[in-house]
Amino acid sequence: MNLVRAALLGGVLVPVAALLAAGPVRAQFGSPEQQAANAQDRAQMMAQLGIRALRPGPAADSRAPNHANYDEARANPYPDWPDPLVTRDGKRVTTAQMWRGVRRPEIVAAFEQEVYGRIPPNVPGVTWTLSASEAERIGPVRVTASRVIGHVDNSADREITVDIPLMVVKPVRHQGPMPVLVMFVLGRPAFPAPVPPSADDVARMNQALESMLAREDPALAEVFRRHPGWQPIATPPFFPPPRAAHDPIGELVADGWAVALIDPTSVQPDNGAGLTRGIIGLVNHGGRRKPDDWGALRAWAWGASRVYDYLAQDPELDPRHIGIEGVSRYGKAALLTMAFDQRFYMVLIGSSGEGGVKPFRREFGEVVENLTSTDEYHWMAGNFLKYAASDATGGARTAADLPVESSELIALCAPRLTFVSYGSPAAGDALWLDQQGSYMAAVAAGRVFRLLGAKDLGVGDDYRTAQKPAIGVGLLDGELAWRQHEGGHTDVPNIPYFIAWADRWMGRRHDGG
Repeated sequence: MNLVRAALLGGVLVPVAALLAAGPVRAQFGSPEQQAANAQDRAQMMAQLGIRALRPGPAADSRAPNHANYDEARANPYPDWPDPLVTRDGKRVTTAQMWRGVRRPEIVAAFEQEVYGRIPPNVPGVTWTLSASEAERIGPVRVTASRVIGHVDNSADREITVDIPLMVVKPVRHQGPMPVLVMFVLGRPAFPAPVPPSADDVARMNQALESMLAREDPALAEVFRRHPGWQPIATPPFFPPPRAAHDPIGELVADGWAVALIDPTSVQPDNGAGLTRGIIGLVNHGGRRKPDDWGALRAWAWGASRVYDYLAQDPELDPRHIGIEGVSRYGKAALLTMAFDQRFYMVLIGSSGEGGVKPFRREFGEVVENLTSTDEYHWMAGNFLKYAASDATGGARTAADLPVESSELIALCAPRLTFVSYGSPAAGDALWLDQQGSYMAAVAAGRVFRLLGAKDLGVGDDYRTAQKPAIGVGLLDGELAWRQHEGGHTDVPNIPYFIAWADRWMGRRHDGG
């Protein structure tokens, strides 16, 4: 009976568009066992750093006694942010050569040391193998959908296995190599429009299932006799069900793009207990991290870079025009991917909040202390805990002591295409994410885009007084772009704007050519 149940449940399909629309969501706090393991891992990192106590993070609920600040008048206690165009020894960066040769490496090193962690030099390679492929139709567009598995070499530690499922969707009709958008999704990426068996094949499967069930429980034979019209597996409809009104994959393939879907948690689990597993655990042979080792966000970005390696070898795809997309915590990972791997041409950063586009120094909604909680600290390097320490050998520190700011992470993307997307708090993209502060960070990054010959938001450089545009008003004329849409915690309403914006910079038509 268990095998039959598994077969039936395995046929339940969750549309990829629904996963993209919702953004990544995790069960609150996880299981008690997982939380205990998370707390234990964080405690050992605190011991390594000589931290005796951390400040607690505020609550998102404005009615809670310890609620986060949502008063703009109190949101900027540290208004002076690091200048991306001034080197550590105080020299002004005035040329693209000086940025690339001096200042950019300084910023990268600071983010790696204190915020996101370093990728170790001994990370094993990935071998990609085609698992399955089929011809499908997404709306009117014929596509090929291929499941590929990336196996990370675990010959140095057979106890830990890291396999990365990847779904690559390509329109059949296209002109020349296609641009690609790599999309972080929640859960194992599924075939976007699976082709069902024929009605005759479904009838045969139903006969076999009914026979199996009746053999295991003879009383079920009478149930099937009383319900002759019911089938364990429904006969496929003559007409396929309509697709969602806003289907990101459908919109991309209709415009001649390919899409690659990856679940980042296949690279690294999304919890502190999992730091001894996944790619981080594999490299450390199941041991604990050091303070400057990479966290989950950097590991997810590493996974996206390995996807780039695979896609760049496909002659149907254009390695010059590969982008990365993600929402919420996956928006943070998409930004990191773009910032650290300069091969990516474009990024769509959806509602990324603290640890992404939102400034660390802003006291509005989620703050540094929330990222150091047991529910999120694993995203970051261990060293990041220092900036929420209230009692430590090295003294108490705050966000103001960080050597970098989120605006500099955005600046690391310059001069490549960088689209910052948020939604409406009224529709569910909570104020917790600090849309205003994120806009300020994009403004502050603009000077680097201009230095490198790109266009920024075109609103000046004064991030302190910058006020974001109204919802629905996009700043889409430059390589750095901003748009806050009318929807909730998703980037789906901005996908058409992203496609048109990126097509314009790539010199593409909007008919798939």
